[in-house]
Amino acid sequence: MSRNFHEIRDPIHAFVQMDNDEREVVNSRPFQRLRHVHQLALTYLIYPAATHKRFEHSLGVMELASRVYDVVTHPDNVTEKMKDRLRPLTDSDKLRYWRRTLRMAALCHDIGHLPFSHAAEKELLPEEWDHERLTRELIASEEMQEIWNRITPPLRVEDVVKLAVGPKKAKHLTFNDWETILSEIIVGDAFGVDRMDYLLRDSHHIGVAYGKFDHYRLIDTLRILPMPSCGDDNESSEELALGVEEGGIHSAEALLLARYFMYSQVYCHPVRRIYDIHLTDFLREWLPDARFPTDLQQHLRMTDNEVTAALLDAAHDQKKRGHVHARRIVARDHFKLIYQRNPSDVEINPEAGKAIFEALCDKFGSENFRHDRYHQKSGSSDFPVKMRDGRIVSSLAISQALNTIPVVSVDYVFAERAVFNEAEKYLRQHRDKIIRPKKEEDNG
Repeated sequence: MSRNFHEIRDPIHAFVQMDNDEREVVNSRPFQRLRHVHQLALTYLIYPAATHKRFEHSLGVMELASRVYDVVTHPDNVTEKMKDRLRPLTDSDKLRYWRRTLRMAALCHDIGHLPFSHAAEKELLPEEWDHERLTRELIASEEMQEIWNRITPPLRVEDVVKLAVGPKKAKHLTFNDWETILSEIIVGDAFGVDRMDYLLRDSHHIGVAYGKFDHYRLIDTLRILPMPSCGDDNESSEELALGVEEGGIHSAEALLLARYFMYSQVYCHPVRRIYDIHLTDFLREWLPDARFPTDLQQHLRMTDNEVTAALLDAAHDQKKRGHVHARRIVARDHFKLIYQRNPSDVEINPEAGKAIFEALCDKFGSENFRHDRYHQKSGSSDFPVKMRDGRIVSSLAISQALNTIPVVSVDYVFAERAVFNEAEKYLRQHRDKIIRPKKEEDNG
């Protein structure tokens, strides 16, 4: 290849080079708003340096997306069969158009995020709304449409939307193979650069090592490959995906292991989770109609700054809406973890956490407890691997590590500090009876 990607500095520290069109996107209101949205919500209350924002993350995603695109479309890395199937690979004008579109989509992939990112998204948006839908609406807004039209050649709004959110979040649009692959570069489950950047960036700011992996080696070995057919590694299906050459399999394993460790140790840290719950409780009382606005102008005017100011105001004034929840956050008087998932309990009752939560609520009052449950969708991803002899195999067929990555599952119960000691004593005395399934208890 004409460019040595190992010589490029880490995107966390790199100066991102942009042309005038890309600077115009960065200077737009939707993008500048990301300067005021924390990447990890209130995690800085646990890890003080976790104050980085969606703004720099989006710049990093653009940088990594560009690197991946340049690798997987390089003539040395594309077979003649793939060129016949993906026609843009043989058209220099189309390659330039789609590279520009990919960079713009990478910049804009997070502009729909709510204050404090994911903290209260599911609970406080109307049904059928999420940050991806807000992203789609903003990309198609009049302000952004003017930017897309001024670019030479103009970018099609639909193309930017497709690459920014992918097929799962743009089901109303039809994707061809090329568009599916390009969207996978940004939001793919296995090698999406959104994930690559947040793992590297979050671990850097938090100060932990287990979120890091060799992204240089991984990107250098990424290829567009056909998925192997089930049951026969010598045959390939019609589906295309981002995969790796055999030499990159260990870097791919490291990426997915980094994801597991970051979820289990950081993203699902119990104190972080309870702060999200307190923040959601506050927002439910503070927001008009207990919902975030979906009007784009109102969305653009609301960032972490407005919410933080409201938190500080309410924390020191008992008459303000959400005072109790705001005080818990500002004074670090959060609920304490009284129970967490235990494999022995799960064998007896898969709903052990729920049973304990309900029993404690009945005994001490529901206002004194919160239940938090999270189960990761999958622990590893299946992707194609090109072996040195040219055959394409499933990653799960050749990697023992990928087959053994655990699925992150947490089941927490939190208690108000005023009742914690008494509730903990009660739980020690009655836990076995509480978690016993009702039918078993009745038979006994």
